[in-house]
This record gives sequence, C-alpha cells and structure tokens, in this order.
Amino acid sequence: MRAPRVCVIGGGLAGLSAAVELVDAGVHVTLLEGRPRLGGATFSFVRDGLTVDNGQHVFLRCCTAYRDFLRRIGTADGVYVQDRLSVPILTPDGTLRRLERSDLPAPLHLAGAVAGYPLLTTMQRVQAGRALLALRRLDPNDPALDTESFGSWLRKHGQSDAAIEALWGLISVPTLNATPDESSLGLAVMVFRTGLLDSNDAADLAVPTLPLSKLHVDPAAAALESAGATIRTSCKVLGVQVVQRDGVDRGRLTVASRDGVVTADAVISAVPQDVVGGLLPEGTLTTRVDRLGFSPIVNLHVVYDRPVTALRFATAHNSPVGWVFDRTDTGGLTGGGQYLTVSLSAADRELGEPVAVLRDRFLPALADLFPGARRATVRRFFVTREPHATFRATPGSASLRVSEQTNTPGVFLAGSWTDTGWPATMEGAVRSGVRAARRALSTLEVTRTPTPEGAPL
Repeated sequence: MRAPRVCVIGGGLAGLSAAVELVDAGVHVTLLEGRPRLGGATFSFVRDGLTVDNGQHVFLRCCTAYRDFLRRIGTADGVYVQDRLSVPILTPDGTLRRLERSDLPAPLHLAGAVAGYPLLTTMQRVQAGRALLALRRLDPNDPALDTESFGSWLRKHGQSDAAIEALWGLISVPTLNATPDESSLGLAVMVFRTGLLDSNDAADLAVPTLPLSKLHVDPAAAALESAGATIRTSCKVLGVQVVQRDGVDRGRLTVASRDGVVTADAVISAVPQDVVGGLLPEGTLTTRVDRLGFSPIVNLHVVYDRPVTALRFATAHNSPVGWVFDRTDTGGLTGGGQYLTVSLSAADRELGEPVAVLRDRFLPALADLFPGARRATVRRFFVTREPHATFRATPGSASLRVSEQTNTPGVFLAGSWTDTGWPATMEGAVRSGVRAARRALSTLEVTRTPTPEGAPL
C-alpha cells in the first residue's frame, strides 16, 4: 500500500512546519516554493561578508509550537531565552530602566513592575494596574472584542496617551505590528493574557543566536530531504484543480506549476493571503482573505567601528528607535566593532523613505540612547524592508481569518494570517502549519504518534 502524497505550496515557516509534521507521519511530501529560497518571511542573506536576517524576530517562552518545531529540526539550542522577563528601556538622555517580573504567581508577578514603573506617574501606575485586571477578565475569543480598537478600550479605562506610549504600546506594537489605535482589541487581549497575565513566565523573551537560515531553513530542509520529501524552489505554482473523470470527483488533486504537474491526495496552501485565492478552485475560500491587507516592518542595520552597548537587546521610550538588537556574533561580524539592528514595527512611514533620510533621523537617535555611539564611526548603514511582513491586525480582521479547513475536500490552508488565535508571529505560522497537516492526516486516515513535547494546538 503506497504512502499518501501531500503537496505543500509555500516554503515559509508555515509550509516547513506542515511538511515536517507530515513526513513524521510517513506521508510523502512535495514542497513547492516560487522563490529561489525557502524561509518565507524568515530568511538570511550575505552582504559584504555579513550574514543579515531580513528582519529581527523575537518570541516568548509561551510560543510552544515554535519551540517544538526547533526541537524537531535540531536547533533548539540556537536561541537565547531569558530566565526571567527583563525588558531594558532606554531614554534619550541615555538612562537605562527595566520592566521586570517577579517569581510570584500570575498576575501578581507584574505587581512590582507596574507599581515601580519609572516611566509612569504614580496615578498612571494605579490606573495601569486596574486596566490590567480588567483586561484579564476579557475573553480573547469573544467576537465582540474584534469590533473595537485596543487604543479606544485603553482610553475608556483611564489610560492617557502618555501611558499608552510608555507601557501598552511597548508590548502591543511589536507583537501586533500595529499601533494600539489600529489594533483589534481581541488580538491585544490574546497577547496580554497569553503572554503576560495567565502565566508568570510566559513573556520571558527569546531571540535567535543563529542566522534564520541556519535556525529554520537549512535544518528544516535537511530533515525533510532525509525523510524522502521532494523540495522544489523557483517553482511558481499556477493553480490547484480537483481531478475528475467523466465529471465525477475522484478525491485527488493536481497542482500545476511551470515545472509540471504534481498529483496529490491532499494539498496544503501556505502562501500569503493576497495570493491564495488565485491558486485554489473557485469557492474554496469562505471569505475575501485578501482584504486582510498587510502591515510593514522596516529594519535598519548599523555597523560601528567599536562596541557601543553591552545590551543584547533593548527598547526605547520617547525616541524614533523601536527595538534595537546586538547582532555582532549572529551576523558574523569580524575585525572588531558592533553590528546593531533597529526593528521598526508598523513602519508605514519608514517604508517609503530614502535610506539617507532614515540615516539622518536614526543615527543621532541611536547616539542619544548609546553614548558610546557618539565616539564611534559608522562603517555601514543599510535598510531592509518587508512591506508584507504581517496581516493588518485591525478591528474586524478576525472575521476575515479562516480555519485550515476549506470548502474543497483535500485542500487545507496554512499561514500566520489564518485563524490560529494568534497574531502574525512565528508561533502563529508554525501553529497554522501543524494544524493544517494534522487536518490533512485525519482526512487521509493517517495516525501520527505525538512527540512527548507536543502540545495541543
């Protein structure tokens, strides 16, 4: 009896995690990727001897599916995870402050952090504590929450614009890739409850210590190929069709590409929301997912001739700088100096600005945050832009997200834009891929024994 055949369209994190889940169940996988590389929105490239990630990716201890994926492909040691949440916050006068949790049970683990948060007044701290308790009582699955913006809810609960910028946006902007006023309350509640309020260690921060190509792409590809999967890059898919004979559905599918046709028992589409509708049979999708839109991320890459900070990462208050990361070792910088990346979320403004304009704005801002930068020489400054980094997490976005199941038998969806309950993160991408694979396996009546680390999704 032959093994079932599944075609996965798209080689980003969602497609790779789906494919790994499938091969572990003994399914034959063909993975098709239109670009000449795998990795989707998480990839690396080499520029002038420096290994550059297209964007700085951060995750939390609560990202269990993503961490399981890293364990499966053998790169769990390629990340740094904090022992305890501690967010360094810099101000333009060069002062360093921290937002830290305690070991008390949730939500008491944040009591000291909020009560002593130096960027809020005493009254703002009291009001922030009340808002956190009110947020904890909300159900992120309540569809009514998706009709209101996070910023609107915060103001109704006594939060000033200054408090929103100093505390709430510090967390919500990088996780939702949207400002509080542009963010769905439902997704914001999910972020704060899952990451901060329901478990005391959930929000401990983690960053890769390997380039994304070595953390995700190469090891996942090696795992797939060792299991007998077929991987084709530079393979643009043209469409998916249900195989019929004399008008009768035979329960099999074909995937047409410029390289030929793949016949499969099931198909998992792990492509962006603006592309998926044009690939699948008419009526497959239940909503116009292309209306989700996109939100950009812009990253500024700065190489100094000397070290300017000892911090692994930090965020900034009252500065154009969002989050900044030390990538000296990860990027393979040699010959001394320091390589920093500034990650700008919800970067609609910066997306179209010339490099010279960004350089003139952000180098002085970095010098304000890091006094050592004032004495340093900038060896290199360049910009990477991801205009389609995430879907727009606006009010109403939940009604446009769809599950992995479609109206066409045997066709399933993956991608961080699908209805995972998570925002568009690496965790959301992996969860979507695993869910789609498990749904396909169930349809094909293939049983996969879960790994000990595996968590229900």
